[in-house]
Amino acid sequence: MSINQQNLHKFTNRISLEFFGKPYVDHVTFNHRLRTTGGRYIPSKRVIELNPKYLKEMDEEEFVGIVKHELCHYHLHIEGKGFAHKDRAFKELLKKTGAPRHCKPLPSEEKKKKHAYICKHCAHEYIRRKRINTAKYRCGKCRGELKKI
Repeated sequence: MSINQQNLHKFTNRISLEFFGKPYVDHVTFNHRLRTTGGRYIPSKRVIELNPKYLKEMDEEEFVGIVKHELCHYHLHIEGKGFAHKDRAFKELLKKTGAPRHCKPLPSEEKKKKHAYICKHCAHEYIRRKRINTAKYRCGKCRGELKKI
């Protein structure tokens, strides 16, 4: 699936009409700087920014889910209802439209090197992207010594 910047608004509006029964009249754009999220809604500007990597690396269904999630934020904000992740109205609208609460991690991000550590005392596992100094840091649960797996 390939969507350029011009067709992105039409695509978003079609999803908005189909799942919410309301048009999307504000601006939607691709943000290439987004790394860990599929998209974001900026209430002060009433803009939806979407991560184009999800369009390239994932299937269309995942990207549609991200657009629906951001539209939930948008429509609740316009109606003056709670649009934060913690609000009941937001959770109910997610369920009603079938939008995901969180997007899946990108395959390219999953491939990045990860370091695993285990506590010698309580056996709690820690997965980190960066190495940590096991002589300096302890387990956050029981203060036990950490060991690299």
